[in-house]
Amino acid sequence: MTTAGIVLAGGGARRLSGVDKPQLVVGGKALLRRAVDALAGVSPIVVVGPEREGYPEVVWTVEAERGAGPVAALAAGLACVPDAEFVVVLAGDLAAVTTSTVDRLRAAIGADDGAVLVDADGRLQWLIGVWRTAAVRSALPELTGGASLRAVFGGLRMVGVAAEPGESADIDTPEDLDGFAQ
Repeated sequence: MTTAGIVLAGGGARRLSGVDKPQLVVGGKALLRRAVDALAGVSPIVVVGPEREGYPEVVWTVEAERGAGPVAALAAGLACVPDAEFVVVLAGDLAAVTTSTVDRLRAAIGADDGAVLVDADGRLQWLIGVWRTAAVRSALPELTGGASLRAVFGGLRMVGVAAEPGESADIDTPEDLDGFAQ
C-alpha cells in the first residue's frame, strides 16, 4: 500500500496581513516543517504552494490558477501522485500535527474512503485526513476553482478520528499565533 502526502501551503493569509503563513515559527519550528515532518515515511510528499528553501524532500507544485482555492490545490497535488493508493492531506498551517496524527488516521480507514480528524467541538477537519486516492479523484468536480472541500470529501465514506488536545490547532489569526510559544 503506497501512501503519498499533499500539504496545501499556498493560501493568501489575509487575516495575517499576507505573511507566508506556512513559514511562521511555532515552538521553534516552521508550520510547514511540522506538516512535512508529520509525513515521515510517506512518499512522495507534495507541497502545493510557492517553493520555499529548506525542504529538499518535497515535490513542489502550484494550482493551474493561483488563488483558486483548496480544491484546485488538491487537484494539483493529486496530479503529482499518480500511483499512490492512499493520500494524506494536510494544511500548511497546522501547529500540532505529528506522525502520530497521520498514523492514527491511516490505521482508522478500514474499508472506508477516508479518515478525518474531528476537533474537540465535533467539527470535521477536512485538511487533516487520509484518503483513498481513487475515491478523492472520483469526487473532484470538473471545475475545481472555488469548489468546497466539504463538498468533495463530504460525499465520501469516512470515519472520524477524535483529535488529541490541541492536535487540530491551526494558525489563521494573530490571536491564534499568540496562543503558541514562538
